[in-house]
Amino acid sequence: MLTHLTVSNYAIAEHVELPFDRGMTALTGETGAGKSIALDALSLTLGGRADAALVREGSDKADITAVFDVRSIGAANQWLAAHDLDTDGECILRRVIRKDGRSRAYINGQPCPLQDIKQLGGLLMDIHSQHQHQSLLRKETHSQLLDEFTGAAEQAHDVREVYRHWQQANKRLLALQDNQQSRDARVELLRYQVDEMDRLALGEDELKALEQEQQSLANAESILHHSHQAALLTAEGEPSAVEMVQQAVQQLEKLPSLAPALDETLQMLQEAQIQLQEAGSNLRHFIDDYELDPQRLAEVEERLSAIYQLARKHRVQPEDVPALHLRLKSELVELDSGEQSVGHLSAEVNRLRDEYEKQARNLSEIRREAATRLDAKIGEELTQLGMAGTRFVTQLTTNTQGQPAAHGNEEVEFLISTNAGQPARSLSRVASGGELSRISLAVQVVLAQTSTIPTLVFDEVDVGIGGAVAEVVGKLLRRLGNNGQVLCVTHLPQVAAQAHQHLFVSKFSEKNATFSRVEKLENSQRVSEVARMLGGVDLTDQTLAHAREMFDRGQAITH
Repeated sequence: MLTHLTVSNYAIAEHVELPFDRGMTALTGETGAGKSIALDALSLTLGGRADAALVREGSDKADITAVFDVRSIGAANQWLAAHDLDTDGECILRRVIRKDGRSRAYINGQPCPLQDIKQLGGLLMDIHSQHQHQSLLRKETHSQLLDEFTGAAEQAHDVREVYRHWQQANKRLLALQDNQQSRDARVELLRYQVDEMDRLALGEDELKALEQEQQSLANAESILHHSHQAALLTAEGEPSAVEMVQQAVQQLEKLPSLAPALDETLQMLQEAQIQLQEAGSNLRHFIDDYELDPQRLAEVEERLSAIYQLARKHRVQPEDVPALHLRLKSELVELDSGEQSVGHLSAEVNRLRDEYEKQARNLSEIRREAATRLDAKIGEELTQLGMAGTRFVTQLTTNTQGQPAAHGNEEVEFLISTNAGQPARSLSRVASGGELSRISLAVQVVLAQTSTIPTLVFDEVDVGIGGAVAEVVGKLLRRLGNNGQVLCVTHLPQVAAQAHQHLFVSKFSEKNATFSRVEKLENSQRVSEVARMLGGVDLTDQTLAHAREMFDRGQAITH
């Protein structure tokens, strides 16, 4: 579960540290105070999209760190172990967003790709927002929600993967069947090109070595000339550098001992004399061993010409010829091998089709059984949410095209009937805004009950709900909190009064800057906040008494 969140220089939050406990935690405050800052920051630590505009004005970067207790989260521990990330029961996710738009992600102090932090974050926390009301209207999300409820998400993923492999193999088969003649022409061309490159047999680093050798051979006469001149100047000429330094040494050696300041200079000249003698000897050895080889030069230039000509023919850089050779050979092997024959591909397509049918049938059976249970559970929650008589139906429509589909053998669609005797219809055609909010909340609560994710976040999912229904929403969220950890941003006093913990978000101005502050409320403070949510700024004794009654009743709930 989430134990601690630190937010620095994010939006209007300069530095906020929040401790979290098990159970249900409510976050409340005035509109615009920054209640969603904590949840937005949490979303970033889970791999959400970074926005440089949210770095606090005057700061170079925003820094967000979330600490989780993962001792009882087996999937998270397995993930950390598989990625060689040490953990002693604690997992730290960190995200840094810079003003220039760059961002970095860290897991337990180690830099990591954003995809890694998304995968791990998905095992630690699940965020439900009011925007999911609208996603519930999209039919393509319904099969995903049903599979999550029944625990068949992995089977659905397997069906999609088998479908993807079948589709790819089928496309290749159709391409081979439709383009057999062009394929044969391509194979013939590839054989000629690969044979030509095989004969050239250009090594990986050969081109660079040949160019260096050609440069050396082409300048052989100039090299010998200048080396000979250097040898004359160093040790063989009249006078040579060796002789001139030797004369300088001799002059200094004739000095009386009364000039010790020149002892170091004398030593330097003596060392220079030795080095000049060695340099002269090296030059002489080089000149004696160096040979002009016009025949080798011709061979190298002929070899280079063949390489350059082949590169121009294929419109690549000479250094890219070896990579092109490998690529063409690979394509030839792929086209010319038995595995790519029409017969083999046809058998592979049939095998994948059989595998798809097997897995899709299994998924269909799971979905059919789960649909009935899902309808019943959501119906129960809708009754509690003031929608008694509403019928929720998960409709499974079998595909009639006779071909595999990525989502399986059936399409899943959620239907609703809000009046007895009326047929169930699409949510977008029947549900009003308020009804859709409650339906969405019922779906999310039911799915959360079967979720293995320990921390659930509800960001204003109670929008559009009020009155007695709001108290039911609070009961639902508190019930979820009894079995794990629930964080809830809410505007409803009936919901806030039932939380196990209460965080109050406010903002204030200081020196022409705006700051956000979050504080954990004690019981008396909680009553005052519930009263504010009930009656506004001016709190009367009647409002406070009502708030006290609501708070006491909410805290007495044990289920």
